Amino acid sequence: MRGTNPARETLEKMIFKTKHLPRYKDIGRLVWRHGRSDVFRQLGDITDLRDHVNGVNANDPTPEELVADLERMGPTFIKLGQILSSRSDLLPEPYLKALSKLQDKCEPFPFEQVEEIVQHELGARISKAFQEFDEKPLAAASLGQVHRAVLRDGRKVAVKVQRPGIRKQIAEDLEVLEEIATFAEAHTDIGRRHHFGEVLEQFRKSLVQELDYQREAEHLAIIGGHLREFTLIRVAQPISDYTARAVLTMNYLEGRKITELSPLLRLDFNGNALADELFRAYLKQILVDGIFHADPHPGNIFIADDLKIGLLDLGMIGRVTPAMQETLLKLLLAVSEGRAEDAADIAIRISQTDDDFDEPHFRRRIGDLVARMQDNTLTQIDIGRLLLEVGRAAGETGLFVPSELTMLSKTLLQLYEIGRCLQPDFNPNEAVRCHTTGILKQRLKKDFTPGNFFTTLLDVKEFAGQLPSRVMTILDTIGKGQIELKMRSDDTLRVLDGFQKVANRIAAGVVLAALIIGAALLMQVHTSFTILGYPGFAMLCFIAAGAGGVWLLFDIFWRDIKGPKKPRG
Repeated sequence: MRGTNPARETLEKMIFKTKHLPRYKDIGRLVWRHGRSDVFRQLGDITDLRDHVNGVNANDPTPEELVADLERMGPTFIKLGQILSSRSDLLPEPYLKALSKLQDKCEPFPFEQVEEIVQHELGARISKAFQEFDEKPLAAASLGQVHRAVLRDGRKVAVKVQRPGIRKQIAEDLEVLEEIATFAEAHTDIGRRHHFGEVLEQFRKSLVQELDYQREAEHLAIIGGHLREFTLIRVAQPISDYTARAVLTMNYLEGRKITELSPLLRLDFNGNALADELFRAYLKQILVDGIFHADPHPGNIFIADDLKIGLLDLGMIGRVTPAMQETLLKLLLAVSEGRAEDAADIAIRISQTDDDFDEPHFRRRIGDLVARMQDNTLTQIDIGRLLLEVGRAAGETGLFVPSELTMLSKTLLQLYEIGRCLQPDFNPNEAVRCHTTGILKQRLKKDFTPGNFFTTLLDVKEFAGQLPSRVMTILDTIGKGQIELKMRSDDTLRVLDGFQKVANRIAAGVVLAALIIGAALLMQVHTSFTILGYPGFAMLCFIAAGAGGVWLLFDIFWRDIKGPKKPRG
């Protein structure tokens, strides 16, 4: 009986969908031409796709040619290139730089289609909903185009209209990419090492998110609210009554791209102050708010007519959990202060390790990178670039860093470029060092809210309730002889003394926790007896808990300093 070839069977299942054959061919040509033919080399006797790859220039193509090929393949691959521009573990430096400049520009679609989409989405003709509506778009991209308009109440707005048929096209492309990623991860070393399935899932979520204009409107409102304290930054605000899934209406911000600033205009504003404010705003988004604009390229950030920074196009956003925020804050501090070992520890802790992870080599790479940042002038290397190098070191040594870290590195790198446009000698490392303390204070303030306080109390209550049963379980296990404790006779008293300390401190901690919980509950009971305007009995409980806490800390330090009693005789 003829043996089976799993790779061939998988590929045959892939190409069974004949409607996808042209796309398989396009992707095969792209992969083959740009040096990632590892997939085909591992297919054994499957050579059918090789026959489709013809007429390819034998010379090594440049990164710029890859960018041009992605632009020709359409919106899905333009967006894929933008995502890959942050993956230093997959692509070398020249490709990252070229992809970061990937232009998302397309020919505009006819105004007749704009009218149809607006009427379908908003339920009213353009002539009824708007006082004015420019037929010529301000800009046209792969997913949609933007028109200037005026509402019936006289407000100037920008209206983003989604390109017709784009959802269907992207859905088909994602289906093809998912099949290829699944095959590559199952049958190639590069697919397994770099977790192609997870990379594609991150890409899919990002792209689906950008296609939902109602969600983008929510992002504009949320991030605009978070950045209200920054007086030099303006965020376009959505007009909810004129927004739907494929139409987004927002207030119109007039200005010019930061890449088109004339020398005369630069004399009118403080570039260093704008760059510093922008960097601080993004640090707050990432490390405090947990939601940030993940695509701050020059096309999305401009100088408004009032010489403030304007933010547009918040379709691509990143989210960071509170735990990841704290970890990233520690990582930024470690990197900016040159603590290589701490930076390596943090990177390993938040990442997935492969079976062949080479930890010593990874630590050496991180040490070299941090040292290089410290030895060079501050204008030669920035933290965003360093995080990209961390990702590359991780990929080469068998470590898979989380998507938040790769997205953060790309965001910081883009911010650095924007900072240099605003102020050529802008120093992002100094901005991190200056603002991290303030960001940490904001995080602590956010953590010490009433909701978090009561959550902590409930956790303490749960721990105190479960503690006796857990202690009994341990003692029963020891009593049954399932745990052996081997010790020298002269250590017995020391161990018993340690157990006594632990038991006493646990008991005291439970009592203090009960006092705090009781005081918190009594705060809701209003009585005539008050202390400093608060319910008296609740305040007495808090005072007792505070005094008990001070006593417990004193007892802990005093006993630990004295040490265990020595055996007599």
